[in-house]
Amino acid sequence: MGISFKQVSHYYPGRKKKEFTIAIEDINWNINEKKEFIAVVGKTGSGKSTLIQHINALLLPSKGTVEIFDKTITSNKKKNPRLRDIRKRVGFVFQFPEYQLFEETVLKDIMFAPKNFGFKEAEAKQKAIEIAKLLGIENLLDHSPFTLSGGQMRKVAIAGILSYDPDILVLDEPTRGLDPKAAEEIMELFYSIHKKTDKTIILISHDMNIVYQYANRVVVMNNGKIAYDGDKKTVFQTNIYKETHLEKPEVLKLIDYLNDKFKYGLDYNNYTLNDLVEEVVKRYE
Repeated sequence: MGISFKQVSHYYPGRKKKEFTIAIEDINWNINEKKEFIAVVGKTGSGKSTLIQHINALLLPSKGTVEIFDKTITSNKKKNPRLRDIRKRVGFVFQFPEYQLFEETVLKDIMFAPKNFGFKEAEAKQKAIEIAKLLGIENLLDHSPFTLSGGQMRKVAIAGILSYDPDILVLDEPTRGLDPKAAEEIMELFYSIHKKTDKTIILISHDMNIVYQYANRVVVMNNGKIAYDGDKKTVFQTNIYKETHLEKPEVLKLIDYLNDKFKYGLDYNNYTLNDLVEEVVKRYE
């Protein structure tokens, strides 16, 4: 087992003494170390961000425990293990990670994290070059990150996290603010990493099209609790998505239309829009 939440609650303090807001409550949740691509979804204020920030101890539980690999995290800061070791194994890609760039060259920025985690200079440089090639930015290594486009900057920021090879990747709205082409490139990159390495990826997203295309497991948050945890088809085949204020993916809306209008009898398979068009064309051949 990679990560295990046991009766975890988190409270944010209010303005007055003894006042607090319950962000998540009594969460029991298990994440496998390998082969998971989990999407955490829910309306604004449902507890998604608070939940995932416990995955690498960015937040500590107010109650309960989070077991991250072989380390147990509680509300007691003094008794918790060294968080640096946990964060080396669980990489966190924040919204707009490019805002965290600060070095004078792309190479130095990518090298910063592995060096911070104890890699020697030569090893950190080798890792940085390997990851830059993977992301197609090896020609930018001598550039200042602040002269790059938004999509390039995001790739540099992501490269900095991939360079120390974490076991689990947590992605908080990784495509936010990107144009459709750049967003597709980023998601295809993470999906390729997931398929090639079996790394578990946890994605938080409001984009149900991305969720349906890439995730193999969906966790729906509602009012600070897990309302559903399972396969993605069930979320949209039932009223779960309506009850938790989610939008049905465009490809499923089209399937509903084709089934209703033309009696196609299409299942909610893992179609992309292109796949669905090809399926429709086949039926007319």
